[in-house]
Amino acid sequence: MSEDLLISMQSPIKGGQLRRLFQLKALLFVLLGWPSEKVYALQGFTGVHDPSTIVKEGNKYWIFATGRGIYSMYSTDLVNWTPGPRPVFANNASPSWITTKVPGFTGDFWAPECIFMNGKYYLYYSCSTFGSKVSAIGLATNVTLDPSSPNYKWEDQGEVVSTNAGSDVNAIDPAVFRDSNNDVWFTYGSFFGGIRITQLNGTTGKPLGNTTYAIANENPEAAYLTKNGSYYYLFINRGACCNGVNSTYYIIVGRSTSPTGPFLDQNGVSLNNGGGTLVLNVSGRYVGPGHTGILEEGGVSYFSHHYYDGEDNGAPKLGLAKLTWTSTGWPSVSRDWVAAGRYEIKNQNSNLIWDAWGCTGVAGQMVAQGTPAGLTCQRWDFTALGDGEYKITNAMGGLAANVAGCSAAAGAKLQLDTYSGTSCQRFTIDRANDGTLVFASVNGNRVVEVPNASTTVGQQLGLWDYNGCACQRWSLTNVGVLASANRKVLSGVSVYPQPASTRGFTVELSSPKIGEATHIVVTDLKGATVYRREFSKQLTTLTVDAMLPPGVYQVEVRRGNSATRQKLVIL
Repeated sequence: MSEDLLISMQSPIKGGQLRRLFQLKALLFVLLGWPSEKVYALQGFTGVHDPSTIVKEGNKYWIFATGRGIYSMYSTDLVNWTPGPRPVFANNASPSWITTKVPGFTGDFWAPECIFMNGKYYLYYSCSTFGSKVSAIGLATNVTLDPSSPNYKWEDQGEVVSTNAGSDVNAIDPAVFRDSNNDVWFTYGSFFGGIRITQLNGTTGKPLGNTTYAIANENPEAAYLTKNGSYYYLFINRGACCNGVNSTYYIIVGRSTSPTGPFLDQNGVSLNNGGGTLVLNVSGRYVGPGHTGILEEGGVSYFSHHYYDGEDNGAPKLGLAKLTWTSTGWPSVSRDWVAAGRYEIKNQNSNLIWDAWGCTGVAGQMVAQGTPAGLTCQRWDFTALGDGEYKITNAMGGLAANVAGCSAAAGAKLQLDTYSGTSCQRFTIDRANDGTLVFASVNGNRVVEVPNASTTVGQQLGLWDYNGCACQRWSLTNVGVLASANRKVLSGVSVYPQPASTRGFTVELSSPKIGEATHIVVTDLKGATVYRREFSKQLTTLTVDAMLPPGVYQVEVRRGNSATRQKLVIL
């Protein structure tokens, strides 16, 4: 945390005044989970400051965070978050040893960290007062994180490390890393005196001895150690936190072949000498990202952090981004979970896919679910706009998925329209723990679903509050760019009647006559060709006597290098 830095930067505000201001925010935000009328990405109560590394027990993921008694929140899918039922230390029952080490401590614990070892959870927490090095880090353990379990009981193990006004470092912001050889390393420290690392006893969770190493300086905070390949990576924050949209926090990294350093950036400059390779900084509404945590599961690395929402009065919130590693061995963090490309979008409940219903590619066409048939109108181009937002356009005609009327209301429907960049044409995409995706309209944050979990072909897609239904989860299949993508759109084509009878249908061409024959190809929902015919170039009214059984078909009308495809229902 940067409360000590913030004190030094805001001389007109005395420490006590700032502390009371922060406590008021904690009362309104931390304990209540930062409820807000305006939230983006993720779902539920996402308000959090100084989130711990995500830990999993059973089917629940837990985060602990700054707050009175130690605040917690959990999720079953890494998308929707719920406040824990009670703080770790309930009813202001802080461990008694704290008042001896930190006389001014009032019960607001900072920046906890949690790790599972030896069959139990080790929860490290900070005790301090603003602008002071009179601080301590304590440890509590529990065999379960489930508050409903009869075995649930936090047992305090006392002090891990403490500092006083004369210390050369400040004992806050703990983080724990267990190496592949089971060595356990403990980082802590702040703006006052930099970051230290020491080795812990892997059983007690306490320091093995008095040896510490200075591994980052020049006003660092919120250290986090991890390893990838043969290198150890130290993530730290610099800048000022805790000031909403005016926060200047940013995350940098250095690496070393030893957990005790020296940690150097890509230019070979040590973190002890002001070095650091940038990982995350302010971007769009994401202001002051800080407090790194990494969860690795199923071959995917989730990069947790807090940020101040620039579009929600600077409210602190949880962010989950994607961590990957470059070919040169440096971390890369992005909020874009989907690579740009052309995809089919399948619903996890119905196994049907997004479909520009009618295959006309015109504005106002509804976006519905259809049976996969390889149709161009069932393929969608994803363009990353940055910060996890996407433009989604249909491969037939290039119009964008759009919330009708630009409504943020529950039940608002999706349709095609010309892209103009409005919030109702932009969607954030978050990755759930099972690899499925959740699409949320930037206008209001409601998610795209198949209403009423319908499995009916032709059901128009809409928005609803997130509830974890499989009807709100999507998967993507990359279908590349179609070979016919360069073909021009043949306009002025009508296929009627709709629906048609089994005797046949008519294709009307209103475009000028050209010296090319007209080709009609009809395919069924499996993509199999069921009718094909070439018509004379002089004809503009084509009678198609296909004699097809009832069903849903695609009709392709092609003249030279121009073509169009339309859906046809036969009853």
